[in-house]
Parts: sequence; structure tokens; C-alpha cells
Amino acid sequence: MHSTRTSSTYRTRRAATVTAALLAGALTLTACGGSDDDKDTGSSESKGSSTGASSVELPKLDGQTLEVAAVWTGPEQENFTKVLDEFSKRTGAKVNFVPTGNNTSTFLGTKIEGGQPPDVAFLPQVGVLHQFAEKGWVKPLGADAQAQLSKNFSQGWQDLGAYDGKQYGVYAKAANKSLIWYNTAAFEAAGITDTPKTWKDFLTTAQTLSDAGSPAVSIGGADGWTLTDWFENVYLSQAGPEKYDQLAKHEIKWTDPSVKDALSTLAELWGKDELIAGGRKGALDTEFPKSVTQTFSGDTPAAMVYEGDFVTANINADTKAKVGTDAKVFPFPAVGDKSPVVSGGDVAVALKDGAGAQALLTFLASTDAAEIWAAQGGFLSPNKEMDQGTYKDDVTGEIAKALIAAGDDFRFDMSDQAPAAFGGTQGTGEWKDLQDFLRDPGDVTGAQQKLEADAAKAYKNG
Repeated sequence: MHSTRTSSTYRTRRAATVTAALLAGALTLTACGGSDDDKDTGSSESKGSSTGASSVELPKLDGQTLEVAAVWTGPEQENFTKVLDEFSKRTGAKVNFVPTGNNTSTFLGTKIEGGQPPDVAFLPQVGVLHQFAEKGWVKPLGADAQAQLSKNFSQGWQDLGAYDGKQYGVYAKAANKSLIWYNTAAFEAAGITDTPKTWKDFLTTAQTLSDAGSPAVSIGGADGWTLTDWFENVYLSQAGPEKYDQLAKHEIKWTDPSVKDALSTLAELWGKDELIAGGRKGALDTEFPKSVTQTFSGDTPAAMVYEGDFVTANINADTKAKVGTDAKVFPFPAVGDKSPVVSGGDVAVALKDGAGAQALLTFLASTDAAEIWAAQGGFLSPNKEMDQGTYKDDVTGEIAKALIAAGDDFRFDMSDQAPAAFGGTQGTGEWKDLQDFLRDPGDVTGAQQKLEADAAKAYKNG
């Protein structure tokens, strides 16, 4: 996937970054928000549109069996299963879920080339959608799915699921990937009353927490994608939206001075073992779910963990902490003039022709599916017509309102825009290069050179 080929697609969604004030205002409201106990979470049958008049009509698919593939495991998979259960109840179809593992494009490519693709798959990288569309591996949306998409999603989210003038996907699951979650007990024990607004304040807060006896920051470095998210937030805030877009399309090189600045900024945290739970070695051995649980459980929990709104799924399922009381959140600190807001998402696409795959995409684009999913927790939807009151906790609900209010003014995850060989494959490309940098944060120049070499190869062959 050459950058020149995709530049027109990306230009259609080059708008200003979501303002820090919008997100900060929403999170201020949630800082004292209620816990999950304040809401009747119920089951998928007692929440959302499934109890009332349906917003979408689906065909009867009695006797059919569909296969759906996505990266989710654990709580995220369990929550999505509630959506599939409702689809089965309405259509009569049986739906089997298959986890892809982190190398989604490789897993699906092997299935497709072997003649056994799943009916529907969720692609976590927009770059993979483009690659699959070029190869003719994905099927365009049918009329019913397109109607639900057009009614419920802003143009920006529709554009992300399109390629070369055709609509292929539904971004049924989104993410705000610019959030720092914190353990309120650790902050109180350290005497911290204000959450940090700038990167300098963030480092000071981390040092105060460390001095008070808490591991300051939990990092899930065993999953390279979390490290790309760290970089993207620092880079967007420090270098600005225009540079961000250029680097995302590889119009500037990873040896650019702006990348040096961002890596040097990250090294201010990553280079101090005493500020990281388990030090750098511990971080590199910690997968994302553990990075969350070790922040909100155990004898000596960490004080802060960075990642998106989906952190709530792990808090709810794997700890006793309550979102809104024990676990609160603040925007990623501003490195430059503004706090960044980086969005991500999973796009549902059909890999097989047939009524079953299109019916599932139609359902996923509806408010019914969004509301059932939202009631489970650990989920954010760009569906602007859904009932925002169905979110499991008030914190996620306010984050979702901020996303909807922003309309099309967002920046999409940079690594997810890249060819999968660079931005979306475990053990290679950007994932591995940033893991190597976490291991040795003093070698900024070496990290830049590795990143550029891998990016140049991937964009050339993409």
C-alpha cells in the first residue's frame, strides 16, 4: 500500500484535532461520577433496544451457521458475545466466534487463501482494510447495511470504512486512546489532589507517587501496540496534526527531527526504571490486561496506566475496583499546546457473499447492537443515534458523548493506518522497534533508523 495511493482517502478526514477542552470537560464531569453499581447493568435482554421496538429488521436465517473473527479475548470477547447472542435470537442463525490473535491480517489472509474465510471479520487496522480491498477479499456493504450506516454514523466514520469509492465496513467499535486511568487510593496516599495537565506535571506526579511507595506507571510493553499508542499521543501533541498526517502517510521519514523530539520525550519516562512498575524489564514482560490489573489490584498496585476507554472492561472483569470511584481517568497530558486525542476502532467487514454476512453487518450498524454492547462495559461506539444512557458506567458514557460531539474532528491511530507489516504485526516493524526502544531509551537515533528502515520497506511493498 503506497502512501501516494492512499493520500486522497486520508485527506477526506483531515480535520482539526478534537479540542482538549471538550474531552477535559467531559472527564471533569466523570471525575466524581458514580460507579457501575449506580446503574442497572442487567443482561443484554434487559438493556438497550432489544426490549422495545427494534430499530432494524433482519431476515430469518434458520439453519445457517456464521463465523465471526476478531482480535478480542477475555472480557472483550464475552461482551461481544452478548451482541451475537441477540443476533442469533432474532435471526435463528448460529454464530461461532474465532479469535484471530494479534496478527489479524496474517490469520485472515491464511484463511482466505485457504478458501475458508470467516463470514465476517473485524479488522483493527484501516491499512489492512485497504490491503484486503485491493486484493478483492472484502465484499461491499449491501443496501440494508448501508442504510443503517448512513443513518447512524457521521461521514468521517463512514469514510474510514470505505476504499476507492466503495463502502466495505462498519466501525461498530471505537476507542478513545488518549486516557490515563489512575488508582484513587494511590493518589490519596501520596497527597495528590490535582491530576496532571501537562507532560511536565505528569512526570512530577509520577515521581511523587514513586517517592510515596507506589509503582507510578504500569506499561503493557509485551504488547507492542500499546507502545505505538504512547508514541502517537506524544507525537500528535508535540508535533501537531499536520506532521501527524504526514508521518502516518510516510510523507516524512521516521528520521525527521519531530520523531526525535517525541522519542526523547518518551525517554523522560521510559528511561527511569523507578517510575515504571517492574522497571523496563517488567514492562516488557507485561501484557496489556496485566498492565490494567496490576494498577487496580494486588498488595502494591501501580498508580496509573495509559490506554483507551476499553480499559474499563478489564477493570470490571478482573479487579474489584469500581469505575468512577476506585478507578478514575484524566486526558493524556499535553506535551505541546494541547492534549492529544487519538481515536482507534475495529471495522466489521464481510469476507463471504451471502445474506448471513450482510445481515450481521446490518445489525452491527444499528442502534440495537450498539446499545446491547454498551451495556456490557469496556466499549465505545461512534453510533451517533444510539441511546447514550445505555453505557454501563457514567465515565464511559461521558467519554462517548465527547467522541460523538467531536463529529469528524479526530485523528485516527497512526499505526493502524500503516501497512500491517509495519504498524500491525507482533514481533516486527513499529511494534518491535518501540519495544527495543523501551529496552534502551537512550538510543533515540538507533530507534529512528530502525523505524524508518521498516517503514520504507512496508510502504513500498504494502
